[in-house]
Amino acid sequence: MNTPRLIDGKAASARVLEQVRREVGELLAQAVQPALAVILVGGDPASQVYVRNKILRADEVGIRSQEHRLPGDTSTEQLLNLIKGLNDDSSINGILLQLPLPAQIDELRALEAIDPRKDVDGFHSENVGGLSQGRDVLAPCTPSGCLHLLEQTCGDLRGKHAVVVGRSNIVGKPMAALLLKADCSVTVLHSRSHDAQALCRQADIVIAAVGRAGLIDASWLKPGAVVIDVGINRIDTGNGSRLVGDVDFANALPQVSAITPVPGGVGPMTIAFLMKNTVIAARQQHQAQRNQSEAVCHSIY
Repeated sequence: MNTPRLIDGKAASARVLEQVRREVGELLAQAVQPALAVILVGGDPASQVYVRNKILRADEVGIRSQEHRLPGDTSTEQLLNLIKGLNDDSSINGILLQLPLPAQIDELRALEAIDPRKDVDGFHSENVGGLSQGRDVLAPCTPSGCLHLLEQTCGDLRGKHAVVVGRSNIVGKPMAALLLKADCSVTVLHSRSHDAQALCRQADIVIAAVGRAGLIDASWLKPGAVVIDVGINRIDTGNGSRLVGDVDFANALPQVSAITPVPGGVGPMTIAFLMKNTVIAARQQHQAQRNQSEAVCHSIY
């Protein structure tokens, strides 16, 4: 077997962000300033890091960012009021609600309150339903980033057998929908699957998104498989801790043709596609406003 290829998410995300920067410049030339509002409720340390990184990337590519930090005891109604204001603000193109939320907040109500046209995380049921129908909608950022890495690595995905390990609403289910749209044959494995290891071993492509450190080793993988490891798990090493994926990287490496490392694989792609979704949303909203203005003019004259 050839030497396995490490799929470099950092380099891939840099290319995506450079394209986003060019697209932002094109919108600015039309007097359109893409803008992203980020909402953080409470003081979760990991969430604060994620939000800071998203704000930094937005600034780097020319997207105006607006940060809303709410106290940990914020009620659902207070959050909904903020979201309504952002929905009504035509200068805001994308709204990102950082998860997880404090326990007292109704997460589903909050996500459903976001205007689907501004739902740059792709979590609103209108976008979820559209994705399942194969329509072009704002899709979740992590699965979109995974698909991009696969297309860059494998080229044409049509007819390939892809196995998604995990069925979460954030990664597993939308990942399966995107792969179906790319004409893959898709199997979704989860905690109730029978003989999951044997089913996974049939796959040309494996997307690991279950949240269990080192679950998938070489015995799960067909020789030459391409592996995208979405898992981010912190383990104790005795001398501190380190991040690992859902794939036992060292064990799986001799078996695969290409694999994402953790960290440095999928992680950078998530923020890159958040920026991409924000630009898509800005472009669509600007076009809708132009169409509406033209319709008004036609009705007058």
